[in-house]
Amino acid sequence: MAKIDFGGIVEDVVMRDEFPLDKAQQVLKNETVAVLGYGVQGPAQSLNMRDNGVNVIVGQAPEHESHWDKAVKDGWVPGKTLFPIEDAARRGTIIQYLVSDAAQRLLWPKVKANLKKGDALYFSHGFSIVYKDQTSVVPPEDVDVILVAPKGSGTSVRRNFLAGSGINASFAVHQDFTGRATERTLALGIAIGAGYLFPTTFQNEVYSDLTGERGILIGALSGVMEAQYNVLRRNGHTPSEAFNETVEELTQSLIRLVGENGMDFMYANCSTTAQRGALDWHPRFRKAVEPVFEDLYESVVNGTETAVVLKANSAPDYQVKLDVELKTMRDSEMWKAGAAVRSLRPENWKK
Repeated sequence: MAKIDFGGIVEDVVMRDEFPLDKAQQVLKNETVAVLGYGVQGPAQSLNMRDNGVNVIVGQAPEHESHWDKAVKDGWVPGKTLFPIEDAARRGTIIQYLVSDAAQRLLWPKVKANLKKGDALYFSHGFSIVYKDQTSVVPPEDVDVILVAPKGSGTSVRRNFLAGSGINASFAVHQDFTGRATERTLALGIAIGAGYLFPTTFQNEVYSDLTGERGILIGALSGVMEAQYNVLRRNGHTPSEAFNETVEELTQSLIRLVGENGMDFMYANCSTTAQRGALDWHPRFRKAVEPVFEDLYESVVNGTETAVVLKANSAPDYQVKLDVELKTMRDSEMWKAGAAVRSLRPENWKK
């Protein structure tokens, strides 16, 4: 592993040049990777591995027609490379368990029954293993239990792969029965197109992931956007102005500068007025929201968040309720204004 200095703390990471694709292909040459679930991560990871020369099959419940049809459209052939969940699990030697967390609990008895001695059970999230008291997912002792968790959505995993880059990913070995668990894990990480791999544990992965997505990545980001937009609108600013100052400038300009060279680089490339104001208000925002993040982290650790997820996502009307919640967001003034602003971007102008 390469040693990289992360702000004064040295960590081990695995780079592509030290674990190249041809090495990954060699490690996986006698494996059949069965990707269970063709929803969020399943399509990206399976297609990337297929493109990288790995022997991949897909397991998907045929009754979920949209996912099954998408798999067929992507070139998976029923009866040859596309099978029902149990059939794929039985055929695979590495079982990538990529159905939703709620579905993992539901399908576990059928998947477990088809695991064979020496198989590898692969996750991209530590949820089911760490919260086993809620999920009842307890793997048998004669299989490897491993994790590769891309730090991005399935859409980004595929897009970055096709663009020749990659999404960074964490990796972990929870159980090493064969003595090959680590090399299997790293090979799979490279095969799905990870930019680089950094070690974690199943527990640390799920704690950080659940905190991150409820926090700054999605929940906090959308919440503070709405707060600023609403304040601007209440003070007489137009929807266009409020949205541009809240969302459009962030997503189309400033966050790209952060991605290129860090927050200090973004500050350095703003006006002196913006710099001074941001530096003065930064500590106030940090102080205001840090207690919320403390509450959030505790809710993750004590299992409250996972219990809510399993209950809500297992309900028969989950999709209907989700559609209503998303429609409410989509139909809000702020995001209607966003749709109008996006339509005015030069790339969307009618020729």
